[in-house]
Amino acid sequence: MKNYKPAILVFILAILMLASCMRSPDCFRENIFCTALVTDTLGINDHGINHDTWAGLEQSKADGVIDQISYIESVDTRDYEKNIAYFAQKGYDVIITTGAGLRDETLRAADLYPDAIFIGMNQPQEESRPNLIPISFAEDQMGFFAGTLAAYLTKTHIVGAVCETSAIDSMWRYCEGFRAGAYYIDKEIKVLVEYRDNGSQEKLFIDEAWGSERAQYLMKQGADVIFASGGATGQGALRSTAESGIYAIGTERDQAAALGESNSSLVTSIYGRADFEIQTLMRSIKDGDFNKPVFGQFGYIAFNDNFPEDLRQKMDDLLSRLINGNVQTNISPHKP
Repeated sequence: MKNYKPAILVFILAILMLASCMRSPDCFRENIFCTALVTDTLGINDHGINHDTWAGLEQSKADGVIDQISYIESVDTRDYEKNIAYFAQKGYDVIITTGAGLRDETLRAADLYPDAIFIGMNQPQEESRPNLIPISFAEDQMGFFAGTLAAYLTKTHIVGAVCETSAIDSMWRYCEGFRAGAYYIDKEIKVLVEYRDNGSQEKLFIDEAWGSERAQYLMKQGADVIFASGGATGQGALRSTAESGIYAIGTERDQAAALGESNSSLVTSIYGRADFEIQTLMRSIKDGDFNKPVFGQFGYIAFNDNFPEDLRQKMDDLLSRLINGNVQTNISPHKP
């Protein structure tokens, strides 16, 4: 019989070499720059901040800024802390978490793992840490933009907004910005705002049923344009509004794509440009020169052909004036 041992040994050696090549870089080494992403429960394909943050990391890796990138999609809110800890214990230099729902876990992780840098996307923090960079996207301006658009679109002169609890400043800024934007166009307009202030803490950002019920209530009050924000809570309101054929305005992600077939009357979504901010920040962190906190740029999903060109021009002009500071929302950073 032929002796197959040399061939087998060569095969095993090739497999071991391939495994060695495929092994992730050692993130504890100083010359290896590793960044990880922990998403909220909407996952990496959320049509919003998770997807855009990951796209920014992929581009940073392609540009040679980052050596290793990884992500974990959180299945349950109870997974947040252990998912963050996994990357911290693997020696990742930067750990990014997305969404206001991870704000507290990100702050605690910054204390537990002082050698890592943490970035909280859409997480304005009341407390600061030397290794924590909160990124926010001027929720008051985004809400103001939505309120102005609603005032242009309404026929009943009644518009509404559904937001998560006003105890979270970013949610309060969204909806009060909406109120201010509507009044900016029409001083006589009726603005109805609903906050989930008496809801269960366990359903924070995931109370879709409440969002849906509040949107239906606003429509019964005559609102013919509804804005919503607050994760799945806001999505519940948008879904119910769109299914009723009433104009809906979303935020945080491309809600038309996220809602699928329930998007026929969803006018647009206002979103933070997470991919742009991440690429800029990765270069700064690698160079050891970055500022905290970061206030990111925002934009909106293009209107479909059912809306006149002059409306787009008006909204583009407003967006530019908001960003340049020529229009002020007059909304304070914190709820009074």
